[in-house]
Amino acid sequence: MTQPEYTEYYTILPLIILVIWACLLLLVDLFIPKDRKGITGFLAAMGLALTLGYSISQIGREGTGFNGMVVLDGFSTFINILILISGLLGISLAYGYVKRMGIERGEYYTLLLFSVTGMMLMAQAADLIIVFLALELLSIPLYVLAAFARPNLQSEEAGVKYFLLGAFATGFVVYGTALVFGATGQTSFSGIFSAASGGTSGLLLTIGAALILVGFGFKVAAVPFHMWTPDVYQGSPTAVTAFMSSGAKIAGFAALLRVFATAFPALSADLTNILWVLAALTMIVGNLTAISQTNIKRMLAYSSIAHAGYILMAFVPYGNKDVTSISIAAGLFYLVTYVLTNFGTWAVVIALEKAEGRGLEIADYAGIAKKYPALAAAMTVFMLSFIGFPPTLGMVGKFYLFRAVIAGGYSGLAIIGVVTSLVSAYYYLRVVVNMYMREGDPVLEQESWLGLTTAFTAILTVALSFVPQWLFLLASTAVFRLF
Repeated sequence: MTQPEYTEYYTILPLIILVIWACLLLLVDLFIPKDRKGITGFLAAMGLALTLGYSISQIGREGTGFNGMVVLDGFSTFINILILISGLLGISLAYGYVKRMGIERGEYYTLLLFSVTGMMLMAQAADLIIVFLALELLSIPLYVLAAFARPNLQSEEAGVKYFLLGAFATGFVVYGTALVFGATGQTSFSGIFSAASGGTSGLLLTIGAALILVGFGFKVAAVPFHMWTPDVYQGSPTAVTAFMSSGAKIAGFAALLRVFATAFPALSADLTNILWVLAALTMIVGNLTAISQTNIKRMLAYSSIAHAGYILMAFVPYGNKDVTSISIAAGLFYLVTYVLTNFGTWAVVIALEKAEGRGLEIADYAGIAKKYPALAAAMTVFMLSFIGFPPTLGMVGKFYLFRAVIAGGYSGLAIIGVVTSLVSAYYYLRVVVNMYMREGDPVLEQESWLGLTTAFTAILTVALSFVPQWLFLLASTAVFRLF
């Protein structure tokens, strides 16, 4: 029996709502005065909130659409809610920042909405063709946003670097898709799984999967595909960097989780060692390189690379059916941890940043504790969460990750994760030392939305660490239907 058309559209209704809202926002923005573009930001936040409300109403519902090319399930709903929350936090950080930096233009918020739509489509993709379309939809607006501070040369350079390397990485995904199709005659995840399980797997399919992994490795900034990250993070407007470092990671890891858990489990024996090496290298290189950084944006760029390595740990046991669900649930839990901690950290960075890139050196954080004790306390919470120190959500997230990896039989990788976490304490605590033990006279930008974001993320980072079970249960429920 043919599935009714309305059911197909229901599976992607949140995306439809957001796309229509973004298109209308483009028209409405034409009638908003140049000095009042904050109205556009408020309207964009309304669109995200509306979509978030509808996505929450989809919890517990399942379905497929468009000949199985998109899917609605607990996993996609969980990821979509997290992406929409990231979009709202991204707007709250940008609301005052873009005006202060003289780059307040309405298209900023429209581009952000289109990028969020691509991220959500990535989470719902059940076909490699949709993965490619979603990858382009989320990436192209980010290329523009990275260069949004024109005529700032650093921002323009960041946009060009991100575009060129992003297009190169997308080529790997497309070529890998072509090889997978050549090996199996399928682009749908279920079709690839059936063909591979039936003995169609082989060198061609393995190479295709590896190339797709390379493309996703770029998107999540895994070593050795991380070279773009420090320059792009430093050159982009800081509000863009905050959104990019969280949203793009969520979408990239969501695609990785679904693709490799549902399409390529037959290749686990071939890919597990590759994933082990990628995770280990990413943790080691990210943390060791961050030690030598003096610019806070570059330090957080290498920190982002390191945390990509921690999340990659969740993929390593994916061939072990006994621990796969727990491992992927741990990965989703850590994504939530990273998003909250990351946005809070960037909120503090934006509060202290001045025009022309001033206020971005770690030395500029001297004296914050004396002058702004609440801000220093929040930043300390975020730094401790990144390290994995109690009582923060980061500690719980790393515990779940290490437990899953050890249960999968990869104790060596867990040891690397623990050691690199100890290494990271050096550069994270350096920020805390500057705030509490160095004399300085920092000037804080008093922006209400920025302050609310900082307080909101700091409180949640601590509070959720005392009751993490329900969040892990949500993550576990989200991945249940993947297998």
